[in-house]
Amino acid sequence: MNVEKQSDLAQRARKRLIETGGRTAQELGMGRILGQILVYLYLHDGERSLDQIGADLELSKASVSIAARQLESMGALQRTWKKGDRKNYFKTAENIGTALKHGFFSFLSQKIKTAQTELRQAGEMLEIAPQQKNADSELLLYIGEFSGQNF
Repeated sequence: MNVEKQSDLAQRARKRLIETGGRTAQELGMGRILGQILVYLYLHDGERSLDQIGADLELSKASVSIAARQLESMGALQRTWKKGDRKNYFKTAENIGTALKHGFFSFLSQKIKTAQTELRQAGEMLEIAPQQKNADSELLLYIGEFSGQNF
């Protein structure tokens, strides 16, 4: 196989891995772009500017900037600078496995807290419903299931 075909195959494989990373992140509720950027940077040596990432992934600079900051706050990316250049550059964290584990658990913990708050608020609303004169019978059934009581 000639060098050109090998290069084309490597490029197609890289693109496929980036898309898989995006789908996986989306399925986990983290956003497709986060996964794409993380895999893209993981597969490239050195750092890349927001402009380079956006152009290579065909994403807007604003979307890339937001996602990169989120990944940086999770510890998955590191921001770097080049002397004399005002652009921000990013690369994957030195210990990407630990960073992902910490970032994902932090993200998941926040999602669970949000769900708990929503369930608590819904439960409080359902506790008030039986006291109302024209309470919906279907709603009362949900209240019973939610609170473990039979009406």
